[in-house]
Amino acid sequence: MRTLTDVFRELLREKGIDKVGSLSRRIPKRSSEKPLQEIALALLEEKGVIVKVKEPTTIAWDLEGKPTRGALFAYIPLSSSHLEKFEIVITGKDLKEKLSQLSYPYFIIDLMHWEKHTEKEKKKVALQASQSYGVIRDYLWGERLALTWVNEEFKEMANFPLDKVTAYEGPTWEFLREEGIEKVVLLDPWAEKDLSEEDFSAGAFIIGGIVDTGGTKKKTTPKIGEELEKRGIKVLRRRISLKGDIIGVPDRINLILEILLKMVLEGKPMDDAVLEVQSPLHAKWRLRKELPKHKKRFLIGGKKFLVVEKELFDEYSKWLNIRWEDFVQVLRELGFVALERKRIQHLNKISTPRLINGKLYRVILLKKAMMLCYNC
Repeated sequence: MRTLTDVFRELLREKGIDKVGSLSRRIPKRSSEKPLQEIALALLEEKGVIVKVKEPTTIAWDLEGKPTRGALFAYIPLSSSHLEKFEIVITGKDLKEKLSQLSYPYFIIDLMHWEKHTEKEKKKVALQASQSYGVIRDYLWGERLALTWVNEEFKEMANFPLDKVTAYEGPTWEFLREEGIEKVVLLDPWAEKDLSEEDFSAGAFIIGGIVDTGGTKKKTTPKIGEELEKRGIKVLRRRISLKGDIIGVPDRINLILEILLKMVLEGKPMDDAVLEVQSPLHAKWRLRKELPKHKKRFLIGGKKFLVVEKELFDEYSKWLNIRWEDFVQVLRELGFVALERKRIQHLNKISTPRLINGKLYRVILLKKAMMLCYNC
């Protein structure tokens, strides 16, 4: 499946265009990392067109979005007083026709459990939905983001243009029926199977509009699937995991959507997609679970120590977005000591194994032991 930029790039090639400039001060933004995407969105929203210019533009971008110079084709706003001076080459209609030849799924935020949230939590849902609007526009266009069960309270909190997404006031199953969609993927952290390429043919991907999943909202995502199945919709419950575990996977609605888009549209492996959006906060969640698997118990001079290898930082930083300070913080929280592998090997040699309360300790009968501690 292709992104909007991919389709726009193909359209440019068909018109014999290998680079494009802009006669607008606003589109694309100077700091834009995806200039072709911004121009494509402006075309779809009928804000402007691509024209043939008489003199090469000073600033332009090649078909990979890299800055270049001297383009003979450029984006110009429809509001420009100079529009009539140029030959129009590509319009929003041209791009829409090309997109209509392709089949894109909907990415749905299901707000069925809106009323189970507190006022503060509702604001979080609205914020993450707003951020999801920004995410979808980085890959596709707003219409492919659908929100169901939209009520007046959500509309008041939503700080983004609902007319530029697919905002549906009714339940999800009614929306799916109207769109002729019979099979969907429900992103569910309690699912048994991971999302895979085999699932990408679904007509829609559903993310529960749920935050802070404790209390009355515990395991509410599966209930979304149950309601759909009652109405004859085939639901594939799938989870997004990192190396087989959901711990460490971002749980914000907009970040889940971004991971999903990276997988479905860019074809990225799940672990890679997760790591591209994972924050140190989420990485530390996973590290707290991983480090105890490696702890070794020592009893030195009557004092207990839980020890892990310092080199574990190098190992975990390869697949978790952790910094050294994050590693140290988690060690402190767990009450662990990090020592170099060779020092632990030395301690093993001078210690004696012993079971204490059913747990194996390496006992060193010394009053004092000189140990290099990296997190004290």
